[in-house]
Amino acid sequence: MANQSGSLTDTLRRVIVLGTGGTIAGRAARPGDNIGYSAAEVGVAELLAGIDAPAGVTLHAEQVAQVDSKDMEFTIWLALALRCEHWLAMDDVAGVVITHGTDTLEETAFFLQSVMAPGKPVVLTCAMRPASALSPDGPQNVRDAIVVAATPGARGVVAVCAGTIHTALDVRKVHPYRLDPFSSGDAGALGYVEEGLVRPVRDWPGGEPTVVLKSPIGAPPRVEIVTSHAGARGAVVDALVRERQAGAPDAVQGLVLAATGNGTLHHDLEAAAMRAQEAGIVVLRATRCGDGRILPKPSDALRDAGGLSPVKARISLMLELLGTVR
Repeated sequence: MANQSGSLTDTLRRVIVLGTGGTIAGRAARPGDNIGYSAAEVGVAELLAGIDAPAGVTLHAEQVAQVDSKDMEFTIWLALALRCEHWLAMDDVAGVVITHGTDTLEETAFFLQSVMAPGKPVVLTCAMRPASALSPDGPQNVRDAIVVAATPGARGVVAVCAGTIHTALDVRKVHPYRLDPFSSGDAGALGYVEEGLVRPVRDWPGGEPTVVLKSPIGAPPRVEIVTSHAGARGAVVDALVRERQAGAPDAVQGLVLAATGNGTLHHDLEAAAMRAQEAGIVVLRATRCGDGRILPKPSDALRDAGGLSPVKARISLMLELLGTVR
């Protein structure tokens, strides 16, 4: 069990804040409108205005992207990874904060952890209310994220929202509008930010990157997600196979099946998935269930993603197909 982290050291250090847009940077026509806003309108430097850095810490802002996170792209992930590596290599940089939309935060976090596994903290934070709200949640989340990024001993890619710290592997968005929309499932939170202090209850994520990105990186392999459900059919999968067989330049290379329960699939969809696998498409099953993991059986003909959600399994498969797995 990790011990409680105390106050920050007196040595002057920098925390780099990288902006990507999202609700945290959104504006609405009326202060009372928390859902009818336009995301990604406020620059990251403006988001930091009025936020006091912890003692001994200076802030540096950089705008990497300005998008609604529902429109997040692989190219932005690459840009973030490169900027994180650039800043984290500097001795006076304690950590990096990334302001991000909530919709795809878990995907960005998982990508960065997979390709970096940084020895310093990379902290994604967000908001559920726009910057123009009567009572925005973004400023407190940013302040908490800065505290985590400046905490001695912190490392790895984590997400901070509503005072809770989640690891990139475990974090999932589970609610569409409440101020604390994330869960870490069975694993539980990594820790909490309480009045400017970090209280970890689990160890910080460590290890080595699961992949090493080669340069230059071209277009990412296309990996689609298809959901199994009552009455599911294989028509979508068969269409993807035909597209591949026709030689389409961006034909699908991988397929993640959002399976029911312990990786089970409607028989029509399973048959189509087997045809896709025989046609050279890499097929991976991930459970639709919010908690738990797939427990494999010796008779399984299709690989499973263990405890990865469908969206994280897609990223894992994309990176595998890039040929970068160590």
